Amino acid sequence: MSTRHGSSEPPRSPDASMTLLNEVYRRPLDPGYAEATARRAAGTGPRRTWRSTAGMVVLAMGLGLGATAATLALRQPAGAVLAARELLEAQIEQRRAEADGQQADISAMTDEIARLQEELLGDEGQSVRDEIAADSVQSGVTAVTGPGLRLVLTDAQADNGDEEDPELRVQDVDLQVVVNGLWAAGAEAVAVNGQRLTAMTAIRSAGDAVLVDLVALSSPYTVDAVGDAVGMQTELARASAGQHLATLRTTYGIGVQMTSQSKLELPGTGLVTLHEAEVPDASSALEPEAGAVRDATGQSLVAGSAGLTRKDGT
Repeated sequence: MSTRHGSSEPPRSPDASMTLLNEVYRRPLDPGYAEATARRAAGTGPRRTWRSTAGMVVLAMGLGLGATAATLALRQPAGAVLAARELLEAQIEQRRAEADGQQADISAMTDEIARLQEELLGDEGQSVRDEIAADSVQSGVTAVTGPGLRLVLTDAQADNGDEEDPELRVQDVDLQVVVNGLWAAGAEAVAVNGQRLTAMTAIRSAGDAVLVDLVALSSPYTVDAVGDAVGMQTELARASAGQHLATLRTTYGIGVQMTSQSKLELPGTGLVTLHEAEVPDASSALEPEAGAVRDATGQSLVAGSAGLTRKDGT
């Protein structure tokens, strides 16, 4: 049995276990390549003829052309895909032209109705004319301009950009609470991202977007309310809507910016389609007032001095 000291065996290299890596590092060139290089330097290697050179050039050009053709073929869309895209673009242009034509017809009919109303009322119908103008503002038919309050809600940024947290986004219920709070605070007209709200407006979610009257909106959400800015801001802070905004800001990191505006311009919705109507009597249930909106379940919410009340009384 051999001992550690005085052994007759030659000492092992410290990196003996890395023989292959050391060999590759010390002699990176293959021996065959090294031998061919030495023969070429000595002038004993085979000489390259013009035929072999021409063949290599032709081969390189062929490979280059083939790679270019393959790249162009991959980038160029297939014929069926291109035809489908052209068909969709044509349909979009057609529908857009039809929508523009219908909008022009609506504007023309609105002007015609206004002219007929003026002719019917004459000089003695000023009181009726004022009542029609007031009702058109409350129903959202006509555009309004005036001072008011602007709230901007912005989605929060997630810590991990690859993961999306629905809790960090502004949801439909948040806009419902804010809008109902503004109505209760005395707003005369409200719009979200330029979409005017009426008693028939529904605010719902659709995936990552929020639908306001079936129009998809995304962050940031700008809520404009025409009215007394100072009074609305005070009442909003006292109500549950103000607490909800504070929770969005502190708990979820959602951006909440509230500013007073000297002039806000809210668009009108145009003529309202009347599906059915009846004359209410004194014994009927509480109906939505002119600034009410509907919640996510479609039930009407009424803005009153005591807050928001459903039609069923809850």
